[in-house]
Amino acid sequence: MAVETLTFGCRLNAYEAEVMKAEAQKAGLENAVIINTCAVTAEAVKQAKQAVRKARRDNPEARIIVTGCAAQTEGRTFGDMPEVDLVIGNADKMKAASYTPMVFGLPLNDKVQVNDIMSVRETAGHLIEGMDGRTRAFVQVQNGCDHRCTFCIIPFGRGPSRSVPMGMVVDQVKKLVANGYREVVLTGVDITSYGPDLPGTPTLGKLTQSILRHVPDLPRLRISSIDSIEADDALYDAVAGDRRLMPHLHLSLQSGDDMILKRMKRRHSRDDALAIVAKLRSLRPDMVFGADIITGFPTEDDAMFENTLRIVTEADLTYLHVFPYSPREGTPAARMPQVDPQIARKRAASLRQAGSMQLAKLSAARVGRVENVLIERNGLGRTEQFLPIAVAGTQPGELLAVRVTGVAADGLVGEALREAA
Repeated sequence: MAVETLTFGCRLNAYEAEVMKAEAQKAGLENAVIINTCAVTAEAVKQAKQAVRKARRDNPEARIIVTGCAAQTEGRTFGDMPEVDLVIGNADKMKAASYTPMVFGLPLNDKVQVNDIMSVRETAGHLIEGMDGRTRAFVQVQNGCDHRCTFCIIPFGRGPSRSVPMGMVVDQVKKLVANGYREVVLTGVDITSYGPDLPGTPTLGKLTQSILRHVPDLPRLRISSIDSIEADDALYDAVAGDRRLMPHLHLSLQSGDDMILKRMKRRHSRDDALAIVAKLRSLRPDMVFGADIITGFPTEDDAMFENTLRIVTEADLTYLHVFPYSPREGTPAARMPQVDPQIARKRAASLRQAGSMQLAKLSAARVGRVENVLIERNGLGRTEQFLPIAVAGTQPGELLAVRVTGVAADGLVGEALREAA
């Protein structure tokens, strides 16, 4: 057995897993399972622990290494698990040297090797050849977060905000395009905070424009989750000025009620979110939006939840990532008056139902249209707006003009017409 990675959580973790696997192999590590954890909810930590136990049952002779955000924030918890051989913090998980003690049998005074993430000041731009089994590649442009939302433990798992220099990002995108990738997704923990720590203080918008300008052969560029209140003018210009930037943005919204947003210590209001969505749609009428939303945040009552439920249709949100609130020890929200977890779950179900209706509405509206589709696997692809679509007789990596002929339970159905323009 070589090195296997199990990844939980965000797109950044998916990118980092590729780097970790390469670095571990560079160090000579063999017969190992690296579990890259998420700490965004208590349920995510629980799932990581379950994965550790299953990995040990399935691979009794393998070395089990735990890393990621949950390992950073709860290192001792994982270190105390008998199934675990080594715990590596987020600051060191993408360094080959972190895996050498397991390879060469050097004595470890403590299997929990987790350093102070808050002291980290730089993020390296790791160049990767691609991502296994994907036609879409993720590129890390930023890590960490300087904000302190009252519900969030992630800044303590990722450390302060730090950016990858623009030149390194552009070089990575060029390399991926040369290796056949047709779509690149910019990812990070808080990517709209990109740049203040770099010379010249570039922004996410300027980075986006630089990629589009210097990598003309890149067919599709996509941006992952953004904190919309930080969007800069250059990003708006890129949205309006280059069709290669995909018309799909995922908003770190969290709530549609002003009092809850204030208690979350978010920096936008309900009206801010609606205004930003309207502005982006005025620049790109085909723009669609997803959003992260928490239900059952401490003190949320029925009227507050209704404000959140209404913003789904008022902002015409399509892709909802809904999380029932779960308290994270050490965060201010954990000390606030809590909402009954059953109520939080019930509200989450209502919100997911609203999201499903929005997705069905968008899907129905695309029937009869011709969409540019990137085929990813097994005759399945994604439109520019990220809608899944089945296109028979196609191969991964093809970028095609596809007529949408219908809607199925799991997405659109279409027929290929020609290569996309």
